[in-house]
Amino acid sequence: MTVPVGNLRTLVLNADMQPLSWAPLSVWSWQDAFVAVIQSRVVQLKTYDDVLVHSGSRAFEVPAVVALKRYRKRRSVAFTRYHLFLRDEFTCQYCGGRFAAKDLTFDHIVPKSRKGLTCWSNIVACCGADNLRKGNKTPQEAGMRLLRPAFQPTPHQIDAAARRLPGAKAELHQTWMDYLYWGSELEA
Repeated sequence: MTVPVGNLRTLVLNADMQPLSWAPLSVWSWQDAFVAVIQSRVVQLKTYDDVLVHSGSRAFEVPAVVALKRYRKRRSVAFTRYHLFLRDEFTCQYCGGRFAAKDLTFDHIVPKSRKGLTCWSNIVACCGADNLRKGNKTPQEAGMRLLRPAFQPTPHQIDAAARRLPGAKAELHQTWMDYLYWGSELEA
């Protein structure tokens, strides 16, 4: 039986069998993963059940999980809006409220107008109301306190925050679950 491939994605693991990243989760299109398998750039660990693609003379299984042959070290986290919100766990760093990304903004702790830099150590996630209340002041001048200092996260810290997101597991294909570890203990 052949199942349509549709928009299947392939989980990509590093050579140590951990995802390259959790935020976002390292996935490729099945087509890119298939080419990497054929070119022997990755090891195919698992295929989708009952899913085949055909050439003129052969049928091939579609890779569900692949691993790089050589370990790729992640050195830093890109400074992006998503990673900033993820570092702060989608929580306003002044009031502590949790918000959807569309309802968050970011706040320069030392305002840009006072030569505050746009960098990890000077920006926090902030709700619109608190951003308006703080305005062009420092938190101290506005009578506000940060829940925690701003910091540059490591790849490990970003990955841990991504695994804690509500609903993160729901978006994963069941085929991948044996390769994704959500904590130090295995689930029964």
